[in-house]
Amino acid sequence: MTIVKCPTCQSKVKWSEESPFRPFCSKRCQLIDLGEWAEEEKAIPGAPDMSDSDGWSEDMGY
Repeated sequence: MTIVKCPTCQSKVKWSEESPFRPFCSKRCQLIDLGEWAEEEKAIPGAPDMSDSDGWSEDMGY
């Protein structure tokens, strides 16, 4: 059986049907993580958004 650490509290969690909130240990830890994403405390690194700085505009002048 695979054991993982809860991303929020680091407790051990079984990766199985017995753990409905996996990889989190509980609904509480799942909601804490969701709140961090919603508040933009967490982010996935990527290329910067260039849509406003590349000179292209959706305004076609019509």
